[in-house]
Amino acid sequence: MRILVCDDDKEIVDAIEIYLVNEGYEVLKAYDGAQAVKYAEEQEIHLIIMDIMMPGMDGIRATMKLRESANIPVIMLSAKSEDNDKILGLNSGADDYLTKPFNPLELIARVKSQLRRYTSLGSMTQEKGVLQTGGLVLDDMKKTVTVDGEPVKLTPMEYKILRYLMQNMERVLSTTQIYESVWDEKAVGAENTIAVHIRRIREKIEINPKEPKYLKVVWGIGYKIDKLKV
Repeated sequence: MRILVCDDDKEIVDAIEIYLVNEGYEVLKAYDGAQAVKYAEEQEIHLIIMDIMMPGMDGIRATMKLRESANIPVIMLSAKSEDNDKILGLNSGADDYLTKPFNPLELIARVKSQLRRYTSLGSMTQEKGVLQTGGLVLDDMKKTVTVDGEPVKLTPMEYKILRYLMQNMERVLSTTQIYESVWDEKAVGAENTIAVHIRRIREKIEINPKEPKYLKVVWGIGYKIDKLKV
């Protein structure tokens, strides 16, 4: 699991990193909201620890920006303890709130709680390698895809694209992000290549490709897989 820690105080970021690494998490570090948003757009992140008071883009605005395209759990940190600040943080889209100074063990407990909730509700059962939304199931251990129990035959590249989208459910991914993640090279003129593959995937997983249930186009931005109830 990869966790992004964002605080303009480098010592706090470094201290939190030590505790998270000791628990086996991979840590990315950012020092302002804009940098945190950029990381979240470019990489797969499973949870963000975000300070509220930062120069430039603060934690509130950064979280609101993140919520436009991602459902990553966000734990907010603040030196303030007033209810209004807590309410403001939660209303911006944060999932939890912790007041500085905090007990590192409490932070770790909240991180684990949010990740359990996220992986459960998001069906990101990475240990089993199974990703699911509605009747669409991708088993990465067996390298199989089924829709309502029926097997779907995808090419290796179609499979990789679908897996990447399902690993980032509810997140809008640009053609550049998809291409560079799947092909592992710089995207040059990737729009047509991705569009062709997306069309073929839709033809195989959707009942009506013109009215897709799973794989949606967000015009002018990219593509996403909706998270549906099983």
